[in-house]
Amino acid sequence: MGVALLVLGYLSLPILVVAGLSFNRPSSRLSYDFNEFTLDNWAQPCATSDMCDAVVRSMEIGLIATVVSTILGTLMAFALVRHGFKGRSGINGLIFLPMATPELVMGTSLLALFVAAGVPQGFWTIVIAHVMFCVSFVVVTVKARLAGMDRRLEEAAMDLYASEWQTFRRITLPLVLPGIVAAALLAFSLSFDDFIITNFNAGTTVTFPMYVWGAAQRGIPPQVNVIGTAMFAIALLLVGASSLRGRRARRAALAAPVAAVGAPKSAS
Repeated sequence: MGVALLVLGYLSLPILVVAGLSFNRPSSRLSYDFNEFTLDNWAQPCATSDMCDAVVRSMEIGLIATVVSTILGTLMAFALVRHGFKGRSGINGLIFLPMATPELVMGTSLLALFVAAGVPQGFWTIVIAHVMFCVSFVVVTVKARLAGMDRRLEEAAMDLYASEWQTFRRITLPLVLPGIVAAALLAFSLSFDDFIITNFNAGTTVTFPMYVWGAAQRGIPPQVNVIGTAMFAIALLLVGASSLRGRRARRAALAAPVAAVGAPKSAS
């Protein structure tokens, strides 16, 4: 337990530093020492308009990439786990390629592809690139959730005359939903945080990581720490809500067959 707490503290230290600096009034633009406590950064998070435009743009890209990659990745995960077909093992191997490929290689490859196809770099080329590497993480996450599911719960529902759609909606989906939400959160985080692949395929579009990289040469505004802290807090709340919902769904799924078996039969 002591070692686990030390590791968690080590992993949380950068986040705590960012959260602390979000309440800091630096002595100069190039200073990162804690100088004076202030709430002005939280009261005026968009004091730098260019930064907020970049944040909104990154969120738009992240949301589109998350929705598309979550839908595609979830369907692929169900197909790979629940069905047998030719080429299944090969597809399982291909799924890991975007995860194992260095971002520098993937970014330059996508740039060469878009240039050869005559596609202008910008917002939509970033979305396509983000969907490409986010799908793999969604598939792996949802597959792990499906592999840990107890198929007997679905079989019990079917034995109690539930249709395939009712079984999926009331048993399968609630049980796999925490995995889908976790995959979506992971995809959004990867998309929102990506710099290398985005930098190769952005054209004149500026995302939040690209703005931070450019601002580092002339001094990062303290509002950047506010955005980082707020994003972490929102993600933490979503993970907590998803975990709580998953526990309730598992309890309901376990109780449903028992309640159905113990319920009195209606008179014919």
